[in-house]
Amino acid sequence: MKEKVTKKELNRKAAIAGAFYVFAQLFVRGITFIVTPIYSRLVSQAQYGEIRVYESWLLIMVPLMSLCLYRSVERAKFDFPDSFEEYVSSAQTLSYLTILAGYGIITVFFRKIFMNFCGLNGLMYVFMILYTFSYTSFLYYQRRERQLLRYKSSTFMTAVTMIPATLLSILLLYLGNLADKTEWLVELRVIGFYTPQVIGGLALAFLMCRQGHFAARRAHWSYALKFSLPLIPEMLSIQIMNQSDKIMIQKMVDSESAGIFALATTVSFIIWIIEDAVWAAWLPWLYEKMSRDEVSEIRKPWYFIVCVFGLFSWLLVILSPEIIAILGGYKYQMAVYLVAPMVTGTLFRFFSNCFTAVENYQRKTAYCALGTAAAMVLNVVLNAVFISLFGYQAAAYTTAFSYFALLIFQGWLEKKVCGMRCVSLAKMALLSVLFAAVNIGTNYTLGMPWYFRWTAAAAVSLLALKIAFPYLKLFAGQLKK
Repeated sequence: MKEKVTKKELNRKAAIAGAFYVFAQLFVRGITFIVTPIYSRLVSQAQYGEIRVYESWLLIMVPLMSLCLYRSVERAKFDFPDSFEEYVSSAQTLSYLTILAGYGIITVFFRKIFMNFCGLNGLMYVFMILYTFSYTSFLYYQRRERQLLRYKSSTFMTAVTMIPATLLSILLLYLGNLADKTEWLVELRVIGFYTPQVIGGLALAFLMCRQGHFAARRAHWSYALKFSLPLIPEMLSIQIMNQSDKIMIQKMVDSESAGIFALATTVSFIIWIIEDAVWAAWLPWLYEKMSRDEVSEIRKPWYFIVCVFGLFSWLLVILSPEIIAILGGYKYQMAVYLVAPMVTGTLFRFFSNCFTAVENYQRKTAYCALGTAAAMVLNVVLNAVFISLFGYQAAAYTTAFSYFALLIFQGWLEKKVCGMRCVSLAKMALLSVLFAAVNIGTNYTLGMPWYFRWTAAAAVSLLALKIAFPYLKLFAGQLKK
């Protein structure tokens, strides 16, 4: 990108690159969702729960061990414009050193305690270490390419690891069932799914170090630590909020219930994946707008995105009986009534990003982490209370409520700490309550015949498409240019 492009050029380039990134990410990451029906039928409910809990631990260990230093990449592009690739290489090197030190301490002093607490065997522990290294590199690479509005190579690298990982894991699970080695299915899935990702991530690590001239500068390390260390509680809090439900259900109820909850979580991941893809494409443009003092121009398109995702969440709820039947079959039918609070919670999390982005841009990362950590504590406490009182289903509602509290708190912090307001907190809160009421209220219609629900979904979708047509036409014109 040019050093200073015009507003029109910036908007057009961001639209084209962002659209490419979103569509490509949906294709690549959608593969994992598409094969969920295969996974859920190749393993037992308990094993499916174990697999998803293991994934939860991995997603917690990556930000913890790497110190979240990759979160500084987007902002560093504006502070180190002439040495951006060197900065990425330096920060990645520091992350690798902290990962090595962290696992070294655990292995020498706490390995058995750690493995017992996380429910790991030796093979799963080894792959946890390797995956932490490799996935950290993926995060650095994706954030670097995204901020530079380059999406093709990032998508290609994701595809050449995720597609083989998915196919290999399915093959090993099939062969394990064929050979009557059902007691090893969790381990076979770990080997098949994570081996290609480990190889790809380590290759990316070398590539970025080479492109950054193997830089390891003290100034880069200092910047990365100051920016990212306050974000560790935030990242851990988000991961704990995402993963603690399944972990607590497994420990407080049983693995079968954790498996049912995990399958419902998979439905919420449909909208989660799209939200993250859209936000990842949106953030570089947002930062560019903030650097130009053009914040007012983001409000109208942001409210449009909010309404689109609100409608999409409702469609997932009203079609959830069919989605659950496809993903898991009859044995997972109880998951149907968990979809509404889960997808609503993902909406609240996504909406809160518009506030935390301002805090991160102004380097007020400690305040951003404070709000997320408070929401995490609230979620864990509510889970402990309400799972005991009402069963594992309560975890879906407590998490949604905690994300709503996060939205309100981050919106308050944005004005209090940064002295500005990108979008209206009152309007965001009102829209959030509206979408929550519609989604949860729709639960009472799930017993209706499928053709009534599908007709309602089609009618609302056509009406929304008619309203959104002018925006879509404008966007298509940008892509055509």
